[in-house]
Amino acid sequence: MKIQKDYSLLDDNINKYLDYLKYERKLSENTYKSYLDNLYKLSEYFNKNKDSIRDTSTFSEDELREFFYKLDLNSKSKAHYLTVINSYYNFLVREKVIEKNPVASIKMPKLDKKLPNYLTIDEVDKLLDIKLTKPNDYRNKAMLELLYGSGLRISELINLKMEQIDFQEELVRVMGKGKKERIIPLNNYSIRCLKEYVYNHRNFLLKTKSSEYLFINNMGSNISRQGFFKILKALAKDAGITKEISPHTLRHSFATHMLNNGADLRVVQELLGHENLVTTEIYTHLENAKIKDDYQNHPHA
Repeated sequence: MKIQKDYSLLDDNINKYLDYLKYERKLSENTYKSYLDNLYKLSEYFNKNKDSIRDTSTFSEDELREFFYKLDLNSKSKAHYLTVINSYYNFLVREKVIEKNPVASIKMPKLDKKLPNYLTIDEVDKLLDIKLTKPNDYRNKAMLELLYGSGLRISELINLKMEQIDFQEELVRVMGKGKKERIIPLNNYSIRCLKEYVYNHRNFLLKTKSSEYLFINNMGSNISRQGFFKILKALAKDAGITKEISPHTLRHSFATHMLNNGADLRVVQELLGHENLVTTEIYTHLENAKIKDDYQNHPHA
């Protein structure tokens, strides 16, 4: 049973910050919800079973350290909480509500550097070898070719609109995180599969409906994240791929294969839409790890 959250626990300062995130920062719905949930948890911790709501601007450094210490979460989730709450108190400093950020001196927990899961080129070939008989098959083929060929995030793929694909210039315009647009060239496979889907099969999925979205489900609406995940799982099973696979696996595969074939790290950074080069460097670690594994097969290793 889902527990209803009591958002009356959120004080005026938190509500002002949330308005700032929604209307000025224009955060995506998912990011906004994660900030809301983290700040709710903070307020709930200090206000549960109390008659009056305590203002978060009065929380001390020691109290906030205790809050972080008692969070029963992994390092990554704790780091997210600290990022959100640090940003909130920085906002209060800028707004002159408080003089000093009480969490500024709290250290970020050490994160385990988990190398991203990716497919080999052979596994990608098997996954993309889809038997094309129905309109759904041509749509699935186009989605996977585009995802692997451009490194899109799944949220970017399912929200693509027809106007974002330029067949003449052979590129896709993507609105990524932070409402930043990036332009990605399309390879021959992606172009060919997209044209086949759009010109010959998309209308069969729309039936009598119309839609601005590129990828359509059987109901004539745009494909959902869950819908794509189910399609990917089924196709991976048909291809005999046993490793854990998600939409992000194809993004990881795109970046890994680009770098393995000599692409410049900054080019890959731009294509992926990473704000920081450090984020993209995880793929060089992946490549180095593979080299190390391969070396272990040397007779004198």
